[in-house]
Amino acid sequence: MSEEIEDLDELEDEDIPAEQTLYEHFRLETDAGQTVLRVDKFLVDRLPNASRTKIQEAAEAGCVQVNGKPVKANYRVKPHDVVTLMLPHPKREIRVIPEDIPLDIIYEDDSLLVVDKRPGMVVHPSYGHYTGTLVNALAWHLRGNPLFDDNDPRPGLVHRIDKDTSGLLVVAKTEQAKMRLASQFFHKTSSRKYVAVCWGNMEQDTGTIVGNIGRSPSNRKVMGVFPEGSEHGKHAVTHYRVLERLGYVNVVECVLETGRTHQIRAHFKHIRHPLFNDPEYGGDEILKGTTFTKYKQFVQNCFATCPRQALHAKTLGFEHPATGRWMDFDSPLPADMAALIERWRRYVANREIEEE
Repeated sequence: MSEEIEDLDELEDEDIPAEQTLYEHFRLETDAGQTVLRVDKFLVDRLPNASRTKIQEAAEAGCVQVNGKPVKANYRVKPHDVVTLMLPHPKREIRVIPEDIPLDIIYEDDSLLVVDKRPGMVVHPSYGHYTGTLVNALAWHLRGNPLFDDNDPRPGLVHRIDKDTSGLLVVAKTEQAKMRLASQFFHKTSSRKYVAVCWGNMEQDTGTIVGNIGRSPSNRKVMGVFPEGSEHGKHAVTHYRVLERLGYVNVVECVLETGRTHQIRAHFKHIRHPLFNDPEYGGDEILKGTTFTKYKQFVQNCFATCPRQALHAKTLGFEHPATGRWMDFDSPLPADMAALIERWRRYVANREIEEE
């Protein structure tokens, strides 16, 4: 929802004249289990990068409405409230511009395609990322497809992965496929596994991380982990299994029970095992190991080998929306992660030889 945030940042401090036409930019109906919560806190938790101060200014200007009526920042939302953000200019469009960008498509039929996204590619257009995204590339590849002919910046998408995360994504080519695939992801009947490299040696070979995930109050660009049952964030569960122990790092497999923004990255930071070279969650520092200059140089070389968070969406499984047949896909580790793991293997092997 980055477009709402950019619009909100443009709000002037003075009151908006009563005769000024307001345009809806954001709408959300609270569910039956909504706890009573101040509307400014409610919106901060749902609008990435929006400060509480800016939301309070919007409320003071009459731009925050509940059930069609302006409310102040201290209004307490209740179950089934309809919260809207109204601003004095129309919502700007993000046009999907078809671009001839190479895609690694590993499967395609009349209903869908599965793409192996390279690291560094943003999935869908947003403010600051108008071009060069996966959706721009898909719009070129699927020229003439009605799903990709309008101004929806996320046509055909039923899930996403972060810019610097690599791996598998399924994209719908018809409205029916989009609806049925989205239902599988919502009801968690699809199957996904990730492979990551994290700092430190995990205590157990398998484990589960539970904790609500929501915007960090100190840095709105990252996600924080809050106690289960807290009014902050949304319920999130990550299961993990150690695949390989490589001294000061571990290679782990992750299975998501929920699909929250930055879930694996935030959960592993929470248990003090941030993903290797993850700049937003502290993994781009030397967190484990020796103080020797030679070791420090080795880690710096590893950072250069894999210049992004070491996270790959490796497997994907779902029921085909047209045939009902179960489909499984597997993506090999990309070159940068494979090289990173191999470097650590050699480091561990050489250390063992030196200790003999």
